[in-house]
Amino acid sequence: MDKIAVISDIHGNLEATKKVLLDIKNRGIDKVICLGDIIAKGTHSNACIDLIKENCFVVISGNTDRYFTQEHDMDALPELEQKRINWNRQLLTEENRKYLQSLPFCFEFYMSGSLVRVFHASPRKDDEVVLNLDTIETKSTMFEPSPLTPSQEIADIVLYGHIHHQYLDKLYNKTLINVGSVGNSFDVIRKPDFDSSTKETVNVHYVIIEGNYGEKEYGNDISFQFVRASYDISKELEDIDKNLEPESYRYEIEEGMYRDMTKIKKGYEDRGVVFRK
Repeated sequence: MDKIAVISDIHGNLEATKKVLLDIKNRGIDKVICLGDIIAKGTHSNACIDLIKENCFVVISGNTDRYFTQEHDMDALPELEQKRINWNRQLLTEENRKYLQSLPFCFEFYMSGSLVRVFHASPRKDDEVVLNLDTIETKSTMFEPSPLTPSQEIADIVLYGHIHHQYLDKLYNKTLINVGSVGNSFDVIRKPDFDSSTKETVNVHYVIIEGNYGEKEYGNDISFQFVRASYDISKELEDIDKNLEPESYRYEIEEGMYRDMTKIKKGYEDRGVVFRK
């Protein structure tokens, strides 16, 4: 059977990128798909892109890959946003900037009779937020095609990234999987006196799908494995003085929490989530 590792949301974290690729190699897997967001946040954009180009047979564009390489009306943006755009651009070689701009929106293939579709965030947009706690109606739209998908078929299996949080759901005889984040994993639902160690979160996360690649007929097995692997966070932070927002980056990769948790928590509460008191 064929094994494919699916990774996402690297965000310029070189130590995490090296660890995930080593872990994949040690498992004897030679097919890797990257679901985008290679850059932004960490300082090692070029090195991460080079490793992804070298090791992945499919690479999808993420919203940060698009956003920080496209043109902007800078005068219409807040000062901090202008600084973020300029900082991320200056980290990239011209070759890698063009590479990110050339990446496809979506990829699909058959695996043991199932149509598998992969994208960064949704079949419609590269920055749409679909959470594990969203409604069945919302999550079911993830299997639908769009003008941006390679085919107009309804997918059987969908793997995506963007929300930095692994999960698997089954609905309508279909499988929806978020593969998690390589370089910027976090959890939203937190409570200090109930939380487990942050070491449960601040790791490399990815998914392995195993089956018969390219097979359109049902009859063979398919399986999914969720992987968590630790990496050297302190080494990643050795050059944090070069980061535009050093303390925000440190906070995210050491604590496993997004830098603006008020915004994230509101997104959950708007979906009717009640947090533990």
